[in-house]
Amino acid sequence: MSHILHACNLRKSYGTFEALKDINLTIAKGEVVCLIGPSGSGKSTLLRCINQIETLSGGALWVGGNLVGYRRVGNKLYELSDQEVAQQRLLTGMVFQRFNLFPHMTALQNIIEGPTQVLKVPFLTARDEAFALLEQVDLAHKSESYPIELSGGQQQRVAIARALAMKPSLMLFDEPTSALDPELVGEVLTVMRKLAETGMTMIVVTHELGFAREVANRVVFMEHGQIVEIGSPRQVLVQPTEERTLKFISAVLS
Repeated sequence: MSHILHACNLRKSYGTFEALKDINLTIAKGEVVCLIGPSGSGKSTLLRCINQIETLSGGALWVGGNLVGYRRVGNKLYELSDQEVAQQRLLTGMVFQRFNLFPHMTALQNIIEGPTQVLKVPFLTARDEAFALLEQVDLAHKSESYPIELSGGQQQRVAIARALAMKPSLMLFDEPTSALDPELVGEVLTVMRKLAETGMTMIVVTHELGFAREVANRVVFMEHGQIVEIGSPRQVLVQPTEERTLKFISAVLS
């Protein structure tokens, strides 16, 4: 089984504050990994480092076999240019808490924009693929709707389709349901379940422990910028070995 992500002693600091401390994590192609833990534990920071929104303070990270942010020549490392970083970033699709859709564009236009402008996909091809993605997220009937005309759950599903339109190898979800009204959470999780079933590699930061238990291959519990426990959903969510994991799960479920 080939690996799509490998983090080795990854560190991220903001001044004297260590947001991530010696993160070691390997994720196989087709695997779904859920990151859980209290707010401020470093989960979102890890995603932002993987997507190169943040630069690493130490350690190394490979995505799709590429060393993130650097090019090795002999025994020396050279920082990549902004253009090279943008090219690497195409390997990952990111879905945020907030939907970040272009308000002046319809759902269809939001999805077409990236492929036509960045990947230079012909318009008609991009349009056909965008329609197919809208069908995949059950929103074909909303193709001409603007974000303001869509519910939060619908906007998030368009955001997922927009990320998929760039054909990433790895999808990153940063608490994709946390900004939604409770009755809209299910429709987004349903789309994510279907996506997992297609074999898409996914890293999901979530507080939805039911989703993690049902869909994840592995669950990672983080606290204070460190990985405290990692294992199968049953091991981490039902029979955790670390006291801190148990306390967190008990607090979420109470």
